[in-house]
Amino acid sequence: MFQGRSFLKEIDFSKDELLYLIDFAIHLKKLKKEHIQHKYLLDKNIALIFEKTSTRTRAAFTTAAVDLGAHPEFLGPNDIQLGKKESISDTAKVLGSMFDGIEFRGFKQSDVEILAKDSGRPVWNGLTDDWHPTQMLADFMTIKEHFGHLQDLTLAYVGDGRNNVANSLLVTGAILGVNITIISPESLQPALEIQKLTRKYAMKSRSKISIRTDLNGLENADIVYTDVWVSMGEEAQTAKRIKLLKSYQINQKIVEKIINKNFIFMHCLPSFHDLNTEVMKEIKENYNLNELEVTDEVFNSKNSVVFEQAENRMHTIKAVMAATLGNLFIPKI
Repeated sequence: MFQGRSFLKEIDFSKDELLYLIDFAIHLKKLKKEHIQHKYLLDKNIALIFEKTSTRTRAAFTTAAVDLGAHPEFLGPNDIQLGKKESISDTAKVLGSMFDGIEFRGFKQSDVEILAKDSGRPVWNGLTDDWHPTQMLADFMTIKEHFGHLQDLTLAYVGDGRNNVANSLLVTGAILGVNITIISPESLQPALEIQKLTRKYAMKSRSKISIRTDLNGLENADIVYTDVWVSMGEEAQTAKRIKLLKSYQINQKIVEKIINKNFIFMHCLPSFHDLNTEVMKEIKENYNLNELEVTDEVFNSKNSVVFEQAENRMHTIKAVMAATLGNLFIPKI
């Protein structure tokens, strides 16, 4: 079902396939907790290409590969000629001849598509400017662990509604039957192309989709999700973005309006809630703000599952790699 396939964006897999990967990841998580080996990728070589810096994606792919018995090789922007002295296509052909699978975290979606087409190997998107598919598996795995199901839950995303995380949440939620509300200023709402794609899947799954500017959409949320206001490469937009989004901060006053008191708070990290980081000190000095997209009070509250969500990056990435590259029997979950 999965053998030899790439995972470049959420729509590469069907609803049933995404649900299988989530359940497989839950199974692999249990094996790891019980110290049971699961080396589906014994002696495989995995290339990890990183144009963008990373904590969770790099750590998750590395530990997942090792747990599966594979050897991961980190290839940073200063390590290879990708897109510099050598075309993406040529690099893909070289890496495809030496590695069994390739992870890519970078800027252009077209780059990861070329890698998949020309390497002849499974390629996994660790993040591009358009999509963040491995993050989505971890997010919806976390949600299923907490609620026991996905269908008909309501996820409200607040903040920059046209970044890769918002795009992915919209489309993945629509595929899986989760109701998705995007709350953001009009200028930061998802592109019409993404909205159109989302509604196509929502019609099939009966997911309810809402794009709005007012925070009243949070009242019926089971899951509240936010992300940084300024994505990598957009640092020049910081002042403008803070002005647009400062009224969209997730704080205690806002979450008290949520009807379901057992809601969970999610964030793909990193988060600017910690006053001790260098970036936050600079923002506090320049913009007189103590916190950005979420307050420390909410981030560290009993409703927050952000670190479970981060851990689940490893388990879901492991599931994807094992299913698409493993030559051993993959269990029926």
